[in-house]
Amino acid sequence: MLSRIRVPAVLLLIALLLIAVGYWNIRPESFMQEAPVVRGEDSPIDFYVINSRTVQYQTDGKRNYELTAERVEHIKASDVSLLTKPNLRSYRGTELPWHVTSDRGEVGPQGEEVELIDNVRIERTDAKGRPTVVTSSRMTVLPEKDYAETRQPVRIVAANGVTTATGMKAYLDEGRMLLLSNVRGQHELR
Repeated sequence: MLSRIRVPAVLLLIALLLIAVGYWNIRPESFMQEAPVVRGEDSPIDFYVINSRTVQYQTDGKRNYELTAERVEHIKASDVSLLTKPNLRSYRGTELPWHVTSDRGEVGPQGEEVELIDNVRIERTDAKGRPTVVTSSRMTVLPEKDYAETRQPVRIVAANGVTTATGMKAYLDEGRMLLLSNVRGQHELR
C-alpha cells in the first residue's frame, strides 16, 4: 500500500498531467502549413506539424508547461491528433516540473481524452532531490473529469520504495487512487 506521503505526490503528478493536457488544444487554423495531397484519394490527415513545440505561460508570466513532439498529425474525420514522442514538462509556475513522456499519444476531440501509448513515464524530483517515477505501457487521461486510468501494469518508484500493480484508477477530484490488482510493495523504513 502506498504511504501517506506518496499518495498525495502521485495524485499531484496525475493532476498536473491532467491540467497541462487540458490547456493544450491543437487547432488546425493555428498552423499555416497545408497537409500533403495523396494522389487519387483524399488524405485522412488534414494537417501535420514536424518538431512541434508549445509553451504556455500563466497569467503571472511563469511557465505553465512546455510540450514537444517529433510529429503531430490531425485526422480530420475523427478530430483526433496523433503525437509521436510527446514530451511534456509541466511546471505550473514552479522550478521543479513533472516530466511526462511516451512513444506515442492520441488526443481525442476537443482534448477530452488523452491516450498515452508505449513506454509511458511520469517523473519528478522534489526540492530535496528525491525522485518519483510512475511507468506503464498505456494510460488514459480525462482532463475535464480529473480522472486517469490504466489496465496495464504500473510501477511507482519513490525514495522510500517500489509499488507495482496491475491497473490503476485515479479519482483526482476525490483525492484517491485505486490500484486494481496484484498490488506489491517493497518499502524502506527510515
